[in-house]
Amino acid sequence: MSETLSQSEPVDIAMAAVRPVGVLGTSGAEGVKSNRVLELPPPPKASDELRLPHIEVDTSEPAGGSRPWPRWTPSSCMVSFLFHFCLLMILGFWIDTSLGEGNYGDLLAGFNEPGLLDSVFDDELPETVSLELGNIDGDPPELDERFDVPKVVGPDDNPRRAAFGLKQTELTNLLTFTGAATRGGLEGRNPAKREGLLRSGGGTRQSERAVRRGLRWLAAHQLDDGSWSFDHNKSICRGQCRNTGVEPSTTASTAMALLPFLGAGHTHIEGDYQDNIRRGLYYLGKRARLTANGTDLREGTMYGHGLATIALCEAYAMTDDPGLQGFAQGAIDFIVYAQDVSGGGWRYMPGEPGDTTVTGWQLMGLKSGQMAGLSVPSPTIFQVRRFLDGVQYDDGSQYGYMGPRPRKTTTAVGLLCRMYTGWRHNHPALQRGVVYLSNWGPSQENIYYNYYATQVMRHWGDRLWKRWNAKMREQLINTQATKGHESGSWYFNGDFGSQRGGRLYCTAMAVMTLEVYYRYMPLYGRESVESGF
Repeated sequence: MSETLSQSEPVDIAMAAVRPVGVLGTSGAEGVKSNRVLELPPPPKASDELRLPHIEVDTSEPAGGSRPWPRWTPSSCMVSFLFHFCLLMILGFWIDTSLGEGNYGDLLAGFNEPGLLDSVFDDELPETVSLELGNIDGDPPELDERFDVPKVVGPDDNPRRAAFGLKQTELTNLLTFTGAATRGGLEGRNPAKREGLLRSGGGTRQSERAVRRGLRWLAAHQLDDGSWSFDHNKSICRGQCRNTGVEPSTTASTAMALLPFLGAGHTHIEGDYQDNIRRGLYYLGKRARLTANGTDLREGTMYGHGLATIALCEAYAMTDDPGLQGFAQGAIDFIVYAQDVSGGGWRYMPGEPGDTTVTGWQLMGLKSGQMAGLSVPSPTIFQVRRFLDGVQYDDGSQYGYMGPRPRKTTTAVGLLCRMYTGWRHNHPALQRGVVYLSNWGPSQENIYYNYYATQVMRHWGDRLWKRWNAKMREQLINTQATKGHESGSWYFNGDFGSQRGGRLYCTAMAVMTLEVYYRYMPLYGRESVESGF
């Protein structure tokens, strides 16, 4: 989160009455879930503030019967028309003459980007960025102008459900209408599939050990009420770990801590962390606020809402727990409502002109909802594509924050969004963008950039992914803390999100980055179109 969770204010959200939560478990057979479900509390009812007051419109005329604007007569309208027509003819003749003499002038356009928000990135690129194909090990990607339709595995080729309770992506999803490969689901989290994907994707026993140690650190820093805090000293840690965060949103911190557990295949029904996940999901349910536009989980920022939506949707997709369905669908509905209808993106508050980083989290929330079989309207996704068009540079090979000024972090976010909204593997701009990421390589300090860029490179596959993965994997393994209470965690000084989110944020992002081999199925690789998933 280069500027993740900045400029947010804590919101006083009424806590729902706590109801007893049923014991969670399985029947013992793989893939068969218990009929005992997570019983989340009902969200608070919509407040009266959501009801628009009745506005009395004064239609009476002022005293004397006259209106405050002039009455136009037919003769005055004709005079005005003739005057302006003549003026336009004169101007048109003058412009035509000047153009004929070779003076074409300049057409300038400006983008109003607040300076404070621009300053949160330290990876701003120069106006001209070289595309050095020679820097890449192995053969560079061919910049193919053809647009071949990839092989798509349809629903008739797969069972409706996989083992481990993972919902299969149906043909009627948010990607199908764009013509992209309909993969990228959660099937790789199945224990029976995870080991093979780990090996084929380039993971190692050391990288998986780092994931397990990171999960243990996260579990140890959960608070008694089931939440996590970016200020991890509020937990049992009590100051034993350095680098606390300052972001107050507990829905954001709780969701961000839950995602690595879900990414490794753990749920509130199966796995080693059932109690941690159950209490975390229950906490999100308590913080949910029912509105006329869906379930609001912001706590002051759409960052928190996007993260919470991903967690709820993934937990529902992996378990089919009916206790989660209503909350997850309501969170999706709120994302749809909060979209900027004119620009197509999202920002801190509903309806604000979007930025690339907030939009990335909301799009992944929608994608998670689609994977869970929830209702995700396709017009919302088309609007995202329009937003990306507005912040792209060089036809979409690079991306800016709120305008087309390219940066490394937003380029990684933008390229991943393009993959999920329909760009095919042979799209020229996508190919160039992947080459840029490969040339830049993993960052030593910016985990937010690494998180998104690693997903782009994993979906891309081939030699570029192998080169990227070797650097990223060893870098994260070697920078994980190994001593004291910090053992198993990470902290990076380089990006703005680290300052806001602290060690908890860095650890969650690093673990999810190392889970890339199986967290989402590749969109374009051979595994995505030839597997039996």
